Amino acid sequence: MVAPTLLDMGYELVRVSVTGSTTPTVQIMADRADGSLIGVADCEAISHAVGAVLDVDDPIRGAWNLEVSSAGIDRPLTREKDWNRFSGHLARAETNIPIDGRKRFAGIVLGAEGGVGRMRVEDGSEAALPLAEIRKARLVLTDALIEASAQMAGVVHDADDPDAPQVPRLHPEKPVARQADGRQTGARIGGARVGGDRTGKAPAGKTPPGKASPGKASAGTPGGRKPGRKPH
Repeated sequence: MVAPTLLDMGYELVRVSVTGSTTPTVQIMADRADGSLIGVADCEAISHAVGAVLDVDDPIRGAWNLEVSSAGIDRPLTREKDWNRFSGHLARAETNIPIDGRKRFAGIVLGAEGGVGRMRVEDGSEAALPLAEIRKARLVLTDALIEASAQMAGVVHDADDPDAPQVPRLHPEKPVARQADGRQTGARIGGARVGGDRTGKAPAGKTPPGKASPGKASAGTPGGRKPGRKPH
């Protein structure tokens, strides 16, 4: 009932989940149908429309909350089109059953076809993950991903124009340090620093309460007939 409502509004459903038991929270994650990121106004429109549908169809007994958000930059990979759209970016995935003796994978997304997502993992081998068996999969926030998402939103980095919108970076560019023999002490790949004396990654912190994660818009449904529905 949610997906058709979003489609009529020009959006696509990325993920829907219901959490909690006493007062469940229905979490809706959506994109524009053209693949571009949605904003707070979009979330509010979706929240009102989906809230009205859930009020009428009443699939959940008692009080409930509704949360609507964009997929964000470090978005989950839930559909075959997501795996193809973000091919070349870093991601992490966890499966319900062991695949080649393991359930957790991290590496470069290589796309998906026939219900199977492919990744090039740390040892250079290729993992084939049946999408139906993926418990969760999400992109890793890197400079490359931030820049790609900014380009999708029409923001282009222009170092020569200080007044132009600038794309934020996890790792601002610094002069390359070299050893005595001229070799670089480290190089960055996809926003993570590899090689040299250590491997560094962007800190994976939690989103502070009341704030959206990077590149993610969200909105709650204002009051309605369900007593548990309230703004977030």
